[in-house]
Amino acid sequence: MPALMPSLRTLALLVLACNAPLQAAELRGTGDLGLVVERASGSLTAVDTTTRRVLGRIEGLGDLSHASLVYSPDERYAFVFGRDGALTKVDILERRIVRRVEQAHNSVGGAISQDGRLIATSNYDPGGVRVFSAETLEKVADIKAEYGAGQLAKVVGLVDAPGQKFVFSLFEAGEVWVADLHDPAHPQVDKYKAGKEPYDALISPEGRYYIAGLFGEDGLALLDLWNPAAGVRRIVPEYAKDDPKLPVFKMPHLEGRALIGDHWFLPAVGRHELLVIDRREWKVVRRIPLDGQPVFVIPRPDERQIWVNFALPDNDKVAVIDTRDLKVVKRLTPGKAVLHLEFTPKGEEVWLSARDDDRVIVYDTETFAEKARLPAARPSGIFFTARAHRLGL
Repeated sequence: MPALMPSLRTLALLVLACNAPLQAAELRGTGDLGLVVERASGSLTAVDTTTRRVLGRIEGLGDLSHASLVYSPDERYAFVFGRDGALTKVDILERRIVRRVEQAHNSVGGAISQDGRLIATSNYDPGGVRVFSAETLEKVADIKAEYGAGQLAKVVGLVDAPGQKFVFSLFEAGEVWVADLHDPAHPQVDKYKAGKEPYDALISPEGRYYIAGLFGEDGLALLDLWNPAAGVRRIVPEYAKDDPKLPVFKMPHLEGRALIGDHWFLPAVGRHELLVIDRREWKVVRRIPLDGQPVFVIPRPDERQIWVNFALPDNDKVAVIDTRDLKVVKRLTPGKAVLHLEFTPKGEEVWLSARDDDRVIVYDTETFAEKARLPAARPSGIFFTARAHRLGL
């Protein structure tokens, strides 16, 4: 028996080692985490929404001047789409770059598939959509957005859709394409005429309606993904028929969608107003006057409020609309160049980026009291991990 003691002691040490407390990063959940894009420095700031604090920074992501990102289904990994065409996979718990690929020359966003296995990029140069494995970032498909005499169109408004599909618009071609990626090596693509110069798009929360804004003409293009054979339908073409357009200082972002009850709330291009559209008749039923040209129109999760930010020269302002009365009930001036806003998952707080003040401001959405200010270098997009479980975001 004495001869066995060393091995028993070794076994005991191994058991203790296996049951030792894990590192905090390994134990921590991700549901209250988020990333803030620092556009000037090519970095991300990781934040904790529970304690309203900065956890750390991730550097080396290149040109983030128009960056966006999506999350893996487990909320641990972010896939960052840089303006320079780079696609970067980031571990938000370890706060490090897992892998980075230069997949295009100029990119404007992307999406993650319904099952979380594929990442699609939306490209200006060379145009088209490229699809990658979320696990390895190896390219698995290249969808060339060809039109006319072999020309490549800029791709905008790329979203994920049910049925392992991606939907996107071709700016120069004026088309909407639906790509089925059940077999990534052989994408099945359906094409629909949409209108002149679609510039951005959204998908409804349940994944039925794809709506593209048209820059080259009035109105919106609607594709019912439950009945695609009917083709694209033009909706609300009359809303600006007799109104002179103002100079457009920044294109509104339709992915900041607000579908509440029977109504869509969408920004009007080149106008100081928010359009309220009946979702059954697809007609404008009301216009809400605003203090500037709206960019993002974001509903609070309980749908009682809509928060709106603005283009120059009014981009220091934010308006809050009560969806019961359809009126602006609060005006805030959080800071210089408010570029983005994001609600915590249940909507008790909203985080706003003030780029030219190098800070993120947190507001209580019930009292409008300022709760915190966090430092960030030229912040733009704010992305919380709850996005992992919503279509189109």
